[in-house]
Amino acid sequence: MKKFCVLFSILFLFSLSFAQPYTIQQYLNIKSAGSPTLSPDGKQMAYLTNTTGTSQVWMIDLPNGTPKQITNYDDNIGFVRWLPDGSGIIFGKARGGDENTQFFWMKTDGTGVKELTSDPKVRHNFAEVSSDGKKIYYASNKRNRTFFDVYSMELATGKEELLYQHDGNINIAAVNDAGTKFVLSRDGIEKSLDNDLFMVDVATKKETHLTPHKDASEFGDVVFLADSIVLTTNDNREFQGLAQMRKKNAAGDDWSDANRETRIIDRQERDMGNVVLSQDASMVAYTCNAEGFSHLLVRKIETGGKPLISTVSETIEKISTPSGGIFSSPTFSNDKTKLAFSFNSPTQNGDIYIFDFVSKKLKQVTNSDRAGIVQRSFVRPALVKFTSFDGREIPALYYKPRSEQTSMNSSLLPVIVSVHGGPEGQSRPGFNPLFQYYLSRGYAVLDPNVRGSTGYGKTYTHLDDVEKREDSVKDLAAAHEWLVKSGGADPKRIAVIGGSYGGYMTMAAITLYPDLWAAAVGTVAITNWETFLTNTSGYRRRQREVEYGRLDKDIDFLRRISPIRKIDQIKTPLFVISGKNDPRVPYTEGEQMVEALKKRNAVVEYKLYDDEGHGISKLKNRLDLYPRVADFLDKYMK
Repeated sequence: MKKFCVLFSILFLFSLSFAQPYTIQQYLNIKSAGSPTLSPDGKQMAYLTNTTGTSQVWMIDLPNGTPKQITNYDDNIGFVRWLPDGSGIIFGKARGGDENTQFFWMKTDGTGVKELTSDPKVRHNFAEVSSDGKKIYYASNKRNRTFFDVYSMELATGKEELLYQHDGNINIAAVNDAGTKFVLSRDGIEKSLDNDLFMVDVATKKETHLTPHKDASEFGDVVFLADSIVLTTNDNREFQGLAQMRKKNAAGDDWSDANRETRIIDRQERDMGNVVLSQDASMVAYTCNAEGFSHLLVRKIETGGKPLISTVSETIEKISTPSGGIFSSPTFSNDKTKLAFSFNSPTQNGDIYIFDFVSKKLKQVTNSDRAGIVQRSFVRPALVKFTSFDGREIPALYYKPRSEQTSMNSSLLPVIVSVHGGPEGQSRPGFNPLFQYYLSRGYAVLDPNVRGSTGYGKTYTHLDDVEKREDSVKDLAAAHEWLVKSGGADPKRIAVIGGSYGGYMTMAAITLYPDLWAAAVGTVAITNWETFLTNTSGYRRRQREVEYGRLDKDIDFLRRISPIRKIDQIKTPLFVISGKNDPRVPYTEGEQMVEALKKRNAVVEYKLYDDEGHGISKLKNRLDLYPRVADFLDKYMK
């Protein structure tokens, strides 16, 4: 009897070590905070957090106050800004995921909410608040839904002024303190990932082309100095470097080619971004992306000489964390003693931190709830590379479940290959609650950056343009091969999932390589290039055509590579997910695939959400959807 009890105890403890300790509802209820904006006196901070199930504005007294919720909507708040004069806060919100953002003003305690824009059929892209807090600047497609124009609005009166009109896709990149000039970004119409900057005089409407170039290049993250601008660019280089463009003769208003020079300040072979300036223009902060991981850099701006010359000089701080992750949304306090920012990593859900330049200390300001899940249970990925069909190395993040979470019945792993959207995107080591849930269930997750991804240089990003589209799908076949040969995967239990462009990749993978995949999940997925480009929002169509191919020139090619045209090849059980209000990939894309598969009596499941857009973001819908997805994967993977 004693031996039996000992044996039973050992078996019981052994079974516990393999038990699933947390539910999917717990993982989906993990919260995050980000987008900090500081009050002018530095005593308070407003920010966004999804504590209630949608991203809302919250407020906290610094340094150790209790957070208070000051907005309460069914829809997500897209951005929040504290006005520089301290008179109030503005924020943006769309309805049901339709991305037609409207602007609102409110008092700093959340009362007195006033609509600034109120046309739900018009999209407003917020740019900046004037330095005196009296105006906002933005782009809007109110004149023509296909194009954007530039506007300003007086907050006190609601008076709107058209500053710049153009039949194309444009945005304000930066506005000078006086409000007399702004830098305009205009997308190219012949090449993907290509834009130009123009200096525009508000009074005269005169524009000066700042960035003439030949190859597809990007110019962005612009901030004004007194005599120059700081920006990021990959013109004549592979990566987005930090650059300064200034007038050779600072006197006057001559931004012509002959009086303009540009120098790269940070030459690292990595992408720079998130550029922000301190209020007195004495410091600039920006992020540096290395294999998806990032850190924050802060540089001093020295001003002197006659005429005025501003020089971005040495690094004075490098802010990083031992665990490594992703920094975003940096913002200086007005007295430039502090820098607030968001941070998340594979093992740290998103929170806001403040770095003190005087004490050199880093303080975590928000503590987002983990729904009772122990942080040490989260898994960090390994950086791996596998060789594709043409010998090119493809980078990826590989998450393997802890040994106590793997199946007792097999030493080979079931694996989920997750493909990011974009295609101009990058899988980065941020916190992903669904990944962590799958890992706790014994799945491994491969998160690849197939050709066409950003973060690995301009050449790599353009390897999937137009006629090269299916080369990126071949990278997924190479990922499958690597998983079987080197990743410890069970060849019969590998699934592919993705959203948006990643959804197309998922659909293409199961049509081009139908024998490789045990299951597939496509969210807001492109299935038919012809109908997608015809029905996507007008302002997106031209932008997408330069990447994917044009309906008037490449229609035969677009039809040939559309997964819907190869539906008879599909053998893989498929789960299709759509948002009814999606302005990017209309829900009819998913319905085409579902209807065609049902006619063939193929295995397909479908879920449409009436109050979602390009992705499923609301907690109530995620709690409904992802248990279904988990059961679907278990059914065909385990």
